[in-house]
Amino acid sequence: MTSTETAPAPSPTPASQGGGARVHVQRFGTFLSNMIMPNIPALIGWGLFTALFIDVGWLPNADLATFVGPAIHYLLPILIAATGGQMVHGQRGAVVGAFATMGVIAGSDLLVAEFNAKLAEGEAPLGQIHMFIGAMIMGPLAAYVMKRLDAIWDGKVKPGFEMLVNMFSAGITAFVMSIVGFFILAPIVNNVMEALGNAVETLVDNDLLPLTSIIIEPAKVLFLNNAINHGVLTPLGIQEAAEQGKSVLFLLEANPGPGLGLLMAYTFFGRGIARATAPGAAIIQFFGGIHEVYFPYVLMKPKLIIAMILGGMTGVFVNVSLDVGLRAPAAPGSIFAVYAQTAKGDYLGVTLGVFSAAAVTFAVAALLLRLESGDGEDDDLAGATADMESLKGKRSVASALLGRAPADADREIRSIVFACDAGMGSSAMGASVLRKKIHAAGHGEVTVVNKAIANLTDDYDIVVSHQDLTDRAKLQTPSALHVSVDNFMGSPKYDEIVELIDEVSSGGASGAAPVTGGHAGTSGDVLARSSIVLGGTATSRDAAITEAGQLLVNAGAVDPAYVDAMHERERSVSTAMGNGLAIPHGTNEAKGMIRNTGISFVRYDEPIDWNGKPAEFVLGIAGAGDDHLALLARIAETFTDQEAVARLRAATTADEVLAVLDVVRV
Repeated sequence: MTSTETAPAPSPTPASQGGGARVHVQRFGTFLSNMIMPNIPALIGWGLFTALFIDVGWLPNADLATFVGPAIHYLLPILIAATGGQMVHGQRGAVVGAFATMGVIAGSDLLVAEFNAKLAEGEAPLGQIHMFIGAMIMGPLAAYVMKRLDAIWDGKVKPGFEMLVNMFSAGITAFVMSIVGFFILAPIVNNVMEALGNAVETLVDNDLLPLTSIIIEPAKVLFLNNAINHGVLTPLGIQEAAEQGKSVLFLLEANPGPGLGLLMAYTFFGRGIARATAPGAAIIQFFGGIHEVYFPYVLMKPKLIIAMILGGMTGVFVNVSLDVGLRAPAAPGSIFAVYAQTAKGDYLGVTLGVFSAAAVTFAVAALLLRLESGDGEDDDLAGATADMESLKGKRSVASALLGRAPADADREIRSIVFACDAGMGSSAMGASVLRKKIHAAGHGEVTVVNKAIANLTDDYDIVVSHQDLTDRAKLQTPSALHVSVDNFMGSPKYDEIVELIDEVSSGGASGAAPVTGGHAGTSGDVLARSSIVLGGTATSRDAAITEAGQLLVNAGAVDPAYVDAMHERERSVSTAMGNGLAIPHGTNEAKGMIRNTGISFVRYDEPIDWNGKPAEFVLGIAGAGDDHLALLARIAETFTDQEAVARLRAATTADEVLAVLDVVRV
């Protein structure tokens, strides 16, 4: 069945690119957010240790409290660095980035120790500086260096030396970048942290911290808040929380009060669809923590940003006056998340900060709405939501929450990805079938690629996946239109996708753009004559997997343990493709067991019951790189051609099979 998730907005046209600086800040903020957000559970865990076991916690425990310091100083920055490194260059980037960040931490510690050694007797020593900013710089930087180096010798390493080169190149790069972090980045980050800390201290000492709302509230609506929140407030807040047990900085951006006040003002004084949707939006924003849902209500009437700023300033003023704060970041910005991180004894003050912000925002917004109540025009919430998506640069969660259609006719579809567990078999063949249909319909500008779900990024228009994997794919690509299929070879959903592209196509022009992931030729290096069996002996699915896997082992393509990974893959998601074909292959984690790319071909006189589908042809697959994808594309075309399938069914020699698949013999 088809899951109607929203599709992302198209790339901005040249005419719409005037906000280049804003877009760059948004992208930078999103990049920082993508490093921080996956590690929020670790920050929450650290916050719980702090709340419970430090000497002023709920359950003081000196032994368990020893966890707090090492976790905040070493574990959390290294987790963030590893996440940033993985975003840039996968697992290699994660390892190199994490190790190099240790150099930044050690360099910072040395500088702090040298500073404290020079203090006069009685002067307060400087505490540890936690390298969150250093991690967000060094993690991606070291990974990028590794990525560039890998590109230099890609394809130039002699066979048999790949692992040696890969391991030592990563180790040496990690070593060099840790030295760079120790001597160069550590002093820079220490100085930056000191300057930022002094700036915040100045604002607090002069009762000026509420003025930050003048920047933060408009930045949220323009989607610039991630750069401020994750680039400045979160690192400084964590530093302060480590020293004092809490920080008011965590409440500057996460306070749900202003959004609640605005939406309640619309509930009582708005008009049309804005008034009708505001109560539901308030529940989602306040309890669900999705602040984005109120942004269109501000963009619809920009003067309401005044109410947001004044409400935000009120909340900050109350929080500072009552000396309250959170132990760790509240993410998402739900009232539940805020209370979960509230420091001991601060619940009343935090509550007053939230609801005073809501009250002031409500009062000012209500006044502004009532002043224009006589103009007779309905509030254009849909138009404001479209404006918000234009600012954000992709489809917004608010579109679905506020009732907009899941797909707009003016949105082009340019990129489609087939996602499967490993990205080496099912998705490659499905991509080939759909690519052929789309190009036959005259849409050469649409790219169709295949990827493992773990490697998906949220920049595709349509994601096609097996129905058992769609929920996982949605987590990776929440902005895309998701299509679930149960037959990669001949799903009727493919025709629906082509029809959708026809509908949204702007004039039907089909350029000759190259198709990423397309495969013009084939390679006989992956299917050997000795790996073709025309009378399989297996009578069950598991036995057939073992038979196909053993052929790969015999060909020297995989380690014996890879066969176990093929069974593990089958237990999670079926590899039955439809049209009498099954393509068992290992899990994504088993790629290290592949010595070289290989495919085995087994034909059965009596079809195998493959999870309720008949499988007459079983192809075992081991893909080390992309060199097997050309053959998979040819196989996909073959199994959608009934005449070709009949020739395979009638083949009596391995050469006849190779001839049908148009493969050069090996």
